[in-house]
Amino acid sequence: MKRNVLFTGCIALLCLASCTTKSVEKEETGKYTVTNAVKIDTSFTKEYVSQIRSVRNVEIRAQEKGYLQNIYVDEGQFVKAGQLLFRIMPKMYEAELLKAQAEAQAAQIELQNAKSLADKNVVSKSEQLLAQAKLAQANAEVALAKLHLSFTEIRAPFAGTIDRIPLKLGSLIDEGELLTSLSDNSQMFAYFNVSEPEYLEYQTNAKGRADSKVSLLLANNEPLKYKGKVEVIESEFDNETGNIAFRASFPNPDKLLKNGETGKVVMNVPVKQTLVIPQKSTYEIQDKKYVFVVDSNNVVKSREITIKGAMPDLYVVESGIAQTDKILLEGVQKVKEDDKIKFDYLKPETVLNHLRLKAE
Repeated sequence: MKRNVLFTGCIALLCLASCTTKSVEKEETGKYTVTNAVKIDTSFTKEYVSQIRSVRNVEIRAQEKGYLQNIYVDEGQFVKAGQLLFRIMPKMYEAELLKAQAEAQAAQIELQNAKSLADKNVVSKSEQLLAQAKLAQANAEVALAKLHLSFTEIRAPFAGTIDRIPLKLGSLIDEGELLTSLSDNSQMFAYFNVSEPEYLEYQTNAKGRADSKVSLLLANNEPLKYKGKVEVIESEFDNETGNIAFRASFPNPDKLLKNGETGKVVMNVPVKQTLVIPQKSTYEIQDKKYVFVVDSNNVVKSREITIKGAMPDLYVVESGIAQTDKILLEGVQKVKEDDKIKFDYLKPETVLNHLRLKAE
């Protein structure tokens, strides 16, 4: 009986020792590297979704109704200012002009007769003045008829590229009907929205934004080889979004950009005394960024952070951690919440010096 009790006690003692060993092993799972965020003056690039517009883009519409008699251009064709694009059948307007010219000629003869009779005191001077007024009215009708006839020829208001032509020859056109659109793509505008804090930083940091050049990232993620410049800021904020629209202009000598394209304006954003951490010290869950903060008991705790901007190897942190917080640098994918670790501390300046981007 005593032998059985002794044997049971030994087994319990061995189990306790084993559990104690495993507990110690869990507390000492490995040795990691930690560091702090560093506060520096720097700058980062930020991408803004943009809408690309031609410097001039207008709809070409008919100013008279009639049948479409001629189409002199094709879709996608480059045209010069003043070039003839369309002709609406002019017969009716030519007839109206001939009628107006005939009436003006009759009024001219009537004026000559009235003047001759007035000089001989056969009729009063008022008869002559009345004849002059009739001639002026007839000349106005001629001018109006010429104007209507000129509207049958639709010409390009400026040099540009023809868009789609929805109508075909012989189509009956109403006044104001769309014939095509014309785009001047020699220079392009990119419109993008900026938040109020970013707007204030841009406006107040005059020295930091001395170089207002921006880049344009196209839909295929290739950059446009020409730099643009921020030229215009709208006068008021959008009450619904809290944003304000910026406009950047880009040269387009290769005609690569077209009206209606989308892209991303890449702008350099200067920041002063901002927190910077290595990108490798973060991990992501459902589009949110986290770091592991090591507390005073050497236990790791996950902390969500807000990223203000990104640079090669670095993140600019807007909120979530303080400069005094120790964050896990190596082994982010190995530890778990509430793990107790051993670590070596590296100064943030040393960490930055080993990254590709050096802090300025």
